[in-house]
Amino acid sequence: MTQSRFVSEINDSPSPRSVVNGPLSGVTVLELAGIGALPFGAMMLADMGADVIRVDRAAEVPLEPPAQRGRSALDRGRLSIGVDLKTKTGVETVLRLVEQVDVLVESNRPGVAERLGVGPDVCLARNPRLVYGRLTGWGQDGPLAQAAGHDLNYVSLTGAVHSIGPAGGAPVPPLQILGDFAGGGMLLAYGVACALVEVSRSGRGQVVDAAMVDGVMAIMGIYYSMANGGMWTEQRGTNLFDGGSHFYNVYETADGRYVSVAPVEPQFYALLLEATGLESDPDFTGAASQWDRARWPVMRAKLAAVFATRTRDEWCALLEGTDTCFAPVLTLGEAQTHPHTVARSTLVPLDPETGQGIQVTAVPRFSRTPGSVRPGSHHPGADTDEVLSAHGFSHDEIASLRSSGAIR
Repeated sequence: MTQSRFVSEINDSPSPRSVVNGPLSGVTVLELAGIGALPFGAMMLADMGADVIRVDRAAEVPLEPPAQRGRSALDRGRLSIGVDLKTKTGVETVLRLVEQVDVLVESNRPGVAERLGVGPDVCLARNPRLVYGRLTGWGQDGPLAQAAGHDLNYVSLTGAVHSIGPAGGAPVPPLQILGDFAGGGMLLAYGVACALVEVSRSGRGQVVDAAMVDGVMAIMGIYYSMANGGMWTEQRGTNLFDGGSHFYNVYETADGRYVSVAPVEPQFYALLLEATGLESDPDFTGAASQWDRARWPVMRAKLAAVFATRTRDEWCALLEGTDTCFAPVLTLGEAQTHPHTVARSTLVPLDPETGQGIQVTAVPRFSRTPGSVRPGSHHPGADTDEVLSAHGFSHDEIASLRSSGAIR
């Protein structure tokens, strides 16, 4: 991996960024600023120890530094430089950085990076070991490659949105979890990590085409298989994992809250029936009754009636931590203070210096080289001089770039 001067200088400083021990420590990533999925993927790399330099648009750099950090948790763990890629000197500035980094990631429409002069052919010519990660919704080719879209559109094309929602009701948008984050940013980070392993063997870089439609379809693969095998119907709310079954479902409690049960295995299912008093009910008896789809509506109704007799906390006192495969359905606020979350220290302060705010810690967890949550830039372009100087730009060059408007 390329050990840049930037990495060594930052690691020698007393800054919180100097605490780097993750499995990607020593890797330097150049991130061409994007939204949503790309910042998440770059954050995952930064959490694992990579030094990420975000190239923000010069026009977004404030004239005066703001008093407080205004960036989201997705922006953590990287420095920021402000560069105008619509100028030749701005492009050349980025290409000089490309020569010294291990990875470049971008999320423009196909062809935009090429038109700007920082496409994969140009960058790999300057650095043959470069891993060039490209994140889009539709992919680099195909009939929809040039069409605008967002998470919901990409996920809709995969069949995932159609499959989520109540029986007889409309499909429900599944937040941005599937497209932007799981099928997009996470897929990009995975692809980059795989390519870094390969370049360590071959010495040759390559392009990673991470498309959200591909990522979501990979996640949905088991459902395509079940549908093709006759184990999944096109009707929402009638299948094993979509609310159709009584034993993989969410139920309302006496206080208007909800609990979830998912005892798929017979031994766990038997424990749930015992706990709810339904083990001797005629509709629940028989070796194959659990999988009798014709009985599911009646079974759901009876389980719903039982769960409605106690509050959510009363059910938690009875079932949480048992092998009934039970958990309360928590709000975002409740999830942050649940004893299991607290015990694992899953959440940490958004601003380590003040202890304010909240964010998820670096995951996954490693026994020997754990990742870490590091603060991000104070604002776009805050670290332009520091980064360029560490990568061999002289004081006069930086001054000239600034006066020309190439950097800010």
